[in-house]
Amino acid sequence: MAGPPNVRRPATLASLAAELGVSRTTVSNAYNRPDQLSAPLRARVLEAARRLGYPGPDPVARSLRTRKAGAVGLLLTEALSYAFRDPAATGFLEGLALACEQAGQGLLLVPVSPDHADVTAVHQAGVDGFVVYSVREDDPHFLAVLERPVPTVVCDQPMNVEGVDRVGVDDRSGMLALTRHLTGLGHRRFGVLCMRLAAGHNDGPASAERQANATYPVQRNRLAGIRDGLAEVGVDWADVPVHERFDHSVDAGQDAAAELLAAHPDVTALVCTSDILALGALRHAAERDLAVPDQLTITGFDGVPEAERAGLTTVRQPVREKGRVAGELLLERGDRNRPRQITLPTELVVGTTSGRPRVEERFFSGW
Repeated sequence: MAGPPNVRRPATLASLAAELGVSRTTVSNAYNRPDQLSAPLRARVLEAARRLGYPGPDPVARSLRTRKAGAVGLLLTEALSYAFRDPAATGFLEGLALACEQAGQGLLLVPVSPDHADVTAVHQAGVDGFVVYSVREDDPHFLAVLERPVPTVVCDQPMNVEGVDRVGVDDRSGMLALTRHLTGLGHRRFGVLCMRLAAGHNDGPASAERQANATYPVQRNRLAGIRDGLAEVGVDWADVPVHERFDHSVDAGQDAAAELLAAHPDVTALVCTSDILALGALRHAAERDLAVPDQLTITGFDGVPEAERAGLTTVRQPVREKGRVAGELLLERGDRNRPRQITLPTELVVGTTSGRPRVEERFFSGW
């Protein structure tokens, strides 16, 4: 029986250097420091590497030598698909990717489950720093990030973490502006759909205690903005039904709207703490033949493209800009040892989904 055919081993850095009659440093520079070589010499090295099958320097060995991974880690406490399914997350990811591209850095997604405390993925991530995208204050993965001796930037939440840069918006004032718009139209009977407030699945009414103990500051502040606006016109927050959903999806918004409106059919304004939940509420209204806004006003928060196409009244935030700024804060940190807090502006967008309450409610505003 014939033996296996002779297989030529791939060239190594040393054998390539010997073939060309140059030093190993010269070969290494052709890949890692091209400015150190003349263009003809670098071209000759790379051509010989292709001919001899040299794959280039070992990235693992290089990272061990330089102690640099050449990548930014994005901590996302959701399934990996969430980054490509949720419009706000997708916009943020695009902005962060642009910042990494401009700095010549890679981007490593580190998705972890919000239901599990296994922080192995955080400990093993080969990155030079972390961008943390909107996690709760007591999230174990975030605490694991803080244990790593690398710079960290938080987007949105948690807030006011010592030594950590943060970029976000003023969620409370943004929601206050939207609520004032609705009370100015004459609404006094409100219902609220919110994203998850704390650990654990709670698909249903959010009690006053759960609201008070919320560990997602963004949701806590958006609810506070609604509460502030209603207090200005004498509406007791205790009379406002708040329904929470663990999953952030159109289906979850549709289900939550059905649940809340079945229990509180007198609601004239349904305020959602995200556009995704509001799009679900609009779907429920269409299925129930509820005219929006003649019979029911529905609003959101984020300003994602899908909301704009639906004509949703919402609060627009610059999600792509948040990603870009977060990346720049991390990649351009230099020797700065004082954290920076950057608050980007929001904008009230009045669409076609908000209007005056139905006729029988107008006495509230003294018409």
